[in-house]
Amino acid sequence: MLLAAPRGYCAGVDRAVSTVERALERFGAPVYVRRQIVHNKHVVQTLADRGAVFVEEIDEVPSGSVVIFSAHGVSPEVHRQALERNLTAVDATCPLVTKVHREATRFAAEDRDILLIGHEGHEEVVGTAGQAPGSITVVDGPDAVDDVEVKDPSRAVWISQTTLSVDEALKTVERLRERFPQLADPPSDDICYATQNRQNAVKRIAARAEAVIVVGSANSSNSVRLLEVALEHGAAAAHRVDGPGELCDSWLDSVRTVGVTSGASVPEVLVEQVLDWLARRGFTEVEEIVTAQEDLRFSLPPAVREPRR
Repeated sequence: MLLAAPRGYCAGVDRAVSTVERALERFGAPVYVRRQIVHNKHVVQTLADRGAVFVEEIDEVPSGSVVIFSAHGVSPEVHRQALERNLTAVDATCPLVTKVHREATRFAAEDRDILLIGHEGHEEVVGTAGQAPGSITVVDGPDAVDDVEVKDPSRAVWISQTTLSVDEALKTVERLRERFPQLADPPSDDICYATQNRQNAVKRIAARAEAVIVVGSANSSNSVRLLEVALEHGAAAAHRVDGPGELCDSWLDSVRTVGVTSGASVPEVLVEQVLDWLARRGFTEVEEIVTAQEDLRFSLPPAVREPRR
């Protein structure tokens, strides 16, 4: 087995999950969470078992309750709705997503046309677009570029969803720049470090493995991107699973080397279970492919942070 490193939880996911856990300790159950705190079935179910109640919209939260916003971020309108309902709002938005929100707000104040590269309907994209709805156009991949219209091509700028495939985002930027040669770049890369690191590790593995297994949920953008990256960089087959219960013996036919990785919202216990399943089928030699070391940590939101001693 070729085991990717880094894999699993990124700093933003760790912060978001810890925020819900700390809120349950501080405020007691139930605490309400708007949408999935992170895109992983196992994580959501584990937190629900402890007393977190997941809702789709703010109007489902009883007045005066505690509500947590997910790691994907929300629009200012959602913050306003929480205030109207007298909710104690705890914002678990990943700081890297918040950075993109600030870019969008600043570019809108400069009266720029903002082209947001991302997947239409994804929660992060909805939240980012909501920062400046009159200035942002979502561009869902290279094929959508021909339909983009801007008021002033000399004032156009692009930003992106943080969990995209790096290669796909660059292709979209190239197509946009063909149409709008004066297109400006954001001040720094919007695709998060964890997304890039996990994709780089999969590229190394895919060149050596006949099959790659990606642990992650279907609605996890970064997990789905890992699947695509594996196929694009040499793996004959790639499969996404939520856990070992979805693995198939037939996937290992004629396979001598299998790669394993996990999306940024996946707890390590699920990877360990997949490794155990593979070991029982003869894949007992494990080589870890390390492409980066991650030591970034984000502080928790003030509402759940331990006071300084």
